[in-house]
Amino acid sequence: MKFLMRIIVTSVIAFGLSFVLSGIHFPDFWTVIIFAIVLAILNAIVKPLLIILTFPITVVTFGLFLFVINAIMILIAEYFIPGFTVDGFWWALLFSLLLSLCTSVLYKEPGSEKKKN
Repeated sequence: MKFLMRIIVTSVIAFGLSFVLSGIHFPDFWTVIIFAIVLAILNAIVKPLLIILTFPITVVTFGLFLFVINAIMILIAEYFIPGFTVDGFWWALLFSLLLSLCTSVLYKEPGSEKKKN
């Protein structure tokens, strides 16, 4: 159930961002749902491999290279999903940054905050 909610939230945010960012194009909402599923699979399988392979670069850049890896995940998803287009690497980078920021805010659990006494 949690996985399904994450897919729906990611889909809604990605669809909204496609209206804000002129370099991201989805033909319909079903393509966005497929995008969210493909992105989840890529993040589970390919992203850990890329992180391990690029660990030295990530250390040198103090972790900022992870943003580039996120953009690469978006570009790989574009390759597999017909109809989804990104106008370039910089649009993918901006899209991945905004998608990560928005989803991290919405995925926050209500009870995860520290209680103050």
